[in-house]
Amino acid sequence: MDYATSFGLIIPELVLTGSGLVLLMIAAFGGEKASRLVSILAAVALGAAGSLTIPALANGAGGDASVAFYGQISADAFSAFAKLLVYAAAIGCLMIAPAFFGQRRAMKPEYPVLVLFATLGMSIMVSATDLMTLYIGLELNSLAAYVLASFLRNDSRSAEAGLKYFVLGALASGILLYGMSLTYGFTGTTSFAGIRAAQEAGLSTGALFGLIFVLAGLAFKISAVPFHMWTPDVYQGAPTPVTTFFATAPKVAAVALTARVALDAFGSQADAWRQIVIFAALASIIVGALGAIGQNNLKRLLAYSSINNVGFILIGLAAATVEGASAMLFYLTTYVVMSLGSFVAVLMLRNGEGENLETFEDIAGLSSTRPGIALCLLALMFSLAGIPPLLGFWAKVEVFNAAIQAGLVPLAVIGIAASVIGAFYYIKFVKVMYFEEPVGRAIKGGSAAHWAILIICTLLISPLGFLLTRGLQAMTDTAAAGLFPGV
Repeated sequence: MDYATSFGLIIPELVLTGSGLVLLMIAAFGGEKASRLVSILAAVALGAAGSLTIPALANGAGGDASVAFYGQISADAFSAFAKLLVYAAAIGCLMIAPAFFGQRRAMKPEYPVLVLFATLGMSIMVSATDLMTLYIGLELNSLAAYVLASFLRNDSRSAEAGLKYFVLGALASGILLYGMSLTYGFTGTTSFAGIRAAQEAGLSTGALFGLIFVLAGLAFKISAVPFHMWTPDVYQGAPTPVTTFFATAPKVAAVALTARVALDAFGSQADAWRQIVIFAALASIIVGALGAIGQNNLKRLLAYSSINNVGFILIGLAAATVEGASAMLFYLTTYVVMSLGSFVAVLMLRNGEGENLETFEDIAGLSSTRPGIALCLLALMFSLAGIPPLLGFWAKVEVFNAAIQAGLVPLAVIGIAASVIGAFYYIKFVKVMYFEEPVGRAIKGGSAAHWAILIICTLLISPLGFLLTRGLQAMTDTAAAGLFPGV
């Protein structure tokens, strides 16, 4: 394949790269006055990249025709679906940021530029078919994320979150890099196709250790137990728009990357990594559910919810089938909508001085003072809990069904039982908002952009959104098939 064809396959990444560099210049010369313009242009660039990605998903791209730069990147249907999800989440996070940072006089044009470069890294991550490309995409995303976590320089919580994220992220990168080195040493190649071919005859002990270290490094990125410890602190300390970004777009990219590494590079050795994934899935579901019960801070609770939901997503991956990968993508899409809506609702809770409210005491009796936000939160919490007929319920059905079809009945049964435990803290939201004496602290609401995103997310997870599930199912099936070209 010549370079012209390769460049044609990575047009979305080229658009993001060019846009990021241009916006960086505008930010440098325009100063804070250019914040609004840079935010709008960044959203336009993400929308343009998304529109250029749609054909790959619609055509079910896959095989050698979708591989660029001699096996470094694959612009197949799977990566296209993940990119669309990442771009949509990033646009949502750009829309909610100006109102939050504006009231603190902290809105700077660097924020949308950092989000754009982080998204570029994620775009490379989900397309990576080589360990080198994987690492470049991962670090590009991570370096931008460390800065975003500490974006409020005068806020000690934000600075602490950025420092914790950086130190633990560096540790995870070291673990991942060590695993990649072992994998290269025992397979003689860094390409996923080469690694898969080298294991056809069996998995050597050295390569097995490489696989374990690679999965451990990726487990940190998706907040899977036992590498989840950074999540509550970083989610609570980072500015809420940044937390919303962490809970959605990077989660999609990291899960998609984990799936590609497991199903592509180590696809012939599913029995070796399935045990690790099953442990991480069950531990994440249980630790996430139990950890959330004692939380009083809403952002920390949603952080544990994120850990809990990663467990359900990993159940789909553990199936190691087309149906499992499709269910995983279906759940991931639903999770992004629910998380985006939940964090935006929390972002809209402000007292008379405009300060954000983040505890259960603050939302007592919210249904009386802010009935619209309370109603949307009720629907989102019930969907996260998996209560029918909301979309979260159907997402859980998809992953459990895929696990049962793959013969993982005990995993599905334990997952169902653990999801009942998780329902407790979601219902606590509803109890506090609807059955406790109103405190009337949440006086101010959000901007028009906040309301628009909250209402759209609520409608998507409502029974009305169920009408879209058939189309979503078709897209996830097409995307999942891209990871199994021979099936």
